[in-house]
Amino acid sequence: MITEVKGRIHSTENFGTVDGPGVRFVIFSQGCRMRCQFCHNPDTWKIDDPKASLRSADDVLAEALKYQSYWGEKGGITVSGGEPLLQLDFLLDLFKKAKAKGIHTTIDTCGKPFTREEPFFSKFEELMNYTDLLLFDIKHIDNEAHKRLTSLGNENILEMAKYLSEINKPVWIRHVLVPFRSDYDEFLIRLDAFIKTLNNVDKVEILPYHTMGKFKWDEMGLKYPLEGIEPPTDDRVQNAKNLLHVNDYQGYLTR
Repeated sequence: MITEVKGRIHSTENFGTVDGPGVRFVIFSQGCRMRCQFCHNPDTWKIDDPKASLRSADDVLAEALKYQSYWGEKGGITVSGGEPLLQLDFLLDLFKKAKAKGIHTTIDTCGKPFTREEPFFSKFEELMNYTDLLLFDIKHIDNEAHKRLTSLGNENILEMAKYLSEINKPVWIRHVLVPFRSDYDEFLIRLDAFIKTLNNVDKVEILPYHTMGKFKWDEMGLKYPLEGIEPPTDDRVQNAKNLLHVNDYQGYLTR
């Protein structure tokens, strides 16, 4: 008897416009091992949160298809989080079924679960056959500063970026610009140099740090680690865009 694969789902969004090309149906998976100081979804951290819904790929896909008429030519589904790669079996089942229906598939990930060890790597290799695009968050280029910002290092995150380049899988690189953390020219120049070693980057996005998720920390009784730090100024955002040469990338390209 085959056991149905179910995913731990925090929530869904019907009309996502910042989660990949076009209009997206966004699935927020439950569970993340990183503890980013700027996280606006700390309620997705706990992997086995009883508040999360256990849902099958068929169930989630059926909900998504209700909104397919709004997607247009570029839209589709995006799995975000939390961290989707903590639920590879569910993600693989969902994307196989989505691609069978001609749906564009995107993963929004920080890449932290990535490893070339088994059993993860073989499943990840297979998943890439059904994945059209990855929104790839590089939180910080410096390993020690990454630990301060997220509680964990970035070695395997950068390794995943290299692997995606090896297989020429399209990615959008996303970088949250945080004053007193990542908003230093030295780090931005290093990040730019790393991105230039990759041959699969279709877009680079600067995401200015904001405090709109702080209320969730307060509601959960958590101390907000960036208390008193204001969002970056427009000048600093533009500086980051210049140093990362965001205009050199032409957006999502069909490959």
